[in-house]
Amino acid sequence: MTLEKLETEIRIRGLSDKTVAAYLYHNKSFLEFIKKDSEKVDEDDIKAYVARLMSEKKKAASVNLALSALKFYYHEVLHRSVFVTIKPPKSEKKIPTVLSKEEIKKLLEATKNFKHRLLIEILYSSGLRVSEAVGLKKDDLDLQDKMGMVRGGKGKKDRHIILSSNFINDLKRYLGERKDDNPYVFAVSGHQMSVRQAQSVVTEAARKAGIRKRVFCHCLRSSFATHLLEAGTDIRVIQELLGHSNLATTERYTRVSNEQLKKVKSPFDDM
Repeated sequence: MTLEKLETEIRIRGLSDKTVAAYLYHNKSFLEFIKKDSEKVDEDDIKAYVARLMSEKKKAASVNLALSALKFYYHEVLHRSVFVTIKPPKSEKKIPTVLSKEEIKKLLEATKNFKHRLLIEILYSSGLRVSEAVGLKKDDLDLQDKMGMVRGGKGKKDRHIILSSNFINDLKRYLGERKDDNPYVFAVSGHQMSVRQAQSVVTEAARKAGIRKRVFCHCLRSSFATHLLEAGTDIRVIQELLGHSNLATTERYTRVSNEQLKKVKSPFDDM
């Protein structure tokens, strides 16, 4: 059986092109591995495939994505119960990488290209995902109220974001110098900047700034959340600003607040 039904069902449900590609890829890889028709697949086949992925040292998140793709096809499309005893591997609970405010300043100072500097500013000052930042349009920003709107973020959800006064001042200067009428804030050669280009901007800025941590776009989002938490912002407000559907996702940042940890006095000092 081909995977045409799978693609049709995914698109009917309005899932993203990225999800379509991932689900098709994992189901195709699985069928090539077991060399069976979809109707003859059983639980042992799926376990064998998961075991192979694990033996290849695939990350738990990658294995879970593969399982989600297979489960969607066999449960939702073919209506077959072949996941009765299959449990996903536990995801690694890594502490998010967070930059200090001093490191953020170094990033900005090392970035001479004004558009690139503006990108770093919005990633940090509004806590955006990189895909949200490059997809931001000028009409999505209300500079008067210092608010913006992310449209079709993760899970295709819209949400409000805050805009920094410093960012707004720099944005006005940047837009005032632009000669094109491209609707995107971050445009390159008449098109919106790509995620890959944005990642390169941040990586290069970290290199020039001499920051030894592994710096990527999501670090700036993590830093935004952590610094708000350290300033006493309610965690549910942070959850709303980040667009997390689950509070537990936001609570990861309670484990990385160094400023909070520094305030704790060791019992040994009271002896």
